[in-house]
Amino acid sequence: MEQYLIDTNAVSDYFSASLPEKGLLFMDDIIDVIPNISVITQIELLSWKTERNVEKNVKDFITDSIVSFITPDVIKHCVILRRSRKIKTPDAIIAATALALGYSLVTNNEKDFAAIKGLKIINPHKVL
Repeated sequence: MEQYLIDTNAVSDYFSASLPEKGLLFMDDIIDVIPNISVITQIELLSWKTERNVEKNVKDFITDSIVSFITPDVIKHCVILRRSRKIKTPDAIIAATALALGYSLVTNNEKDFAAIKGLKIINPHKVL
């Protein structure tokens, strides 16, 4: 079964219901299993200044998720990415986490992750 690492923007789009119907259904399916997020996504989500009900939903989502931390394997992949291309450190950590775990990355931010060798990207806005 394919595993997914969910990027912050995909979580945001999901909670704001700004995804097309097929994207919402796709996200429902992967969130109904146990969602996987990077520690970077956890930090970004907890940093949102939002309404209390949304904040509670976000905290519940994080509680239900498997949060992947920065391991030596993630560091190795991150260093390779940062040395080979211009990529922000948080994005490099997220991509490195997906690569280290062999997960597909669910993101609407295809541009920053494009052409990373071995990284499979799924954009929930473009799910068929």
